[in-house]
Amino acid sequence: MIRHALRTVALQSRSLIRPSISEVRQLHSFPAKFSKAYDHDGKTKVSIFNTETDLGLMITGYSQYGFRLNNDMVLIGPISVFPRSVLSWNVNSFEDINEESLSLFPTLEPKIDVLIIGIGDQSPPPSLSKRIVEFMKKYKINVEVLRTEQACATFNFLNAENRMVACALIPPLHVSYNENDILQAKLKKKELYETD
Repeated sequence: MIRHALRTVALQSRSLIRPSISEVRQLHSFPAKFSKAYDHDGKTKVSIFNTETDLGLMITGYSQYGFRLNNDMVLIGPISVFPRSVLSWNVNSFEDINEESLSLFPTLEPKIDVLIIGIGDQSPPPSLSKRIVEFMKKYKINVEVLRTEQACATFNFLNAENRMVACALIPPLHVSYNENDILQAKLKKKELYETD
């Protein structure tokens, strides 16, 4: 019975159809048997850290217009993200990044260890990286100048490790997507209009 229910659920999840309530109840209605090696209720818990707000702010999405955070806040334009707060960043492109636009980061207390800068969808020119690194070196702040997609992932990772990190991001001009992105969008749209 349990094997049949598991097989049915596995087949339905492959075809992206939700299992019925009766199948879910059958799957979870068997009595719990515990062994000494594993003394829990038998459920496996998977957590995606960029959706948990107790780890601080994380970037969960971006577009040509702005960014989405793990608290469902949508921000338009370039932003500066910190572990617990976010500010607008007054630059239009990576050409606008200079000592004045970076002057906020050395003044922060407690001092940040790492500043991640996402400059859109183009690769960082060596002259820009060198100029930024030299400026921030005076304040003993490590800097990474990356494409925005890489900068978001790096910030999320360092923030989840409770590092003192800040991120300055410029939205990319072009966003590429793949078949999986299209499928996910269709599934979300289907869920919006689905009735129980």
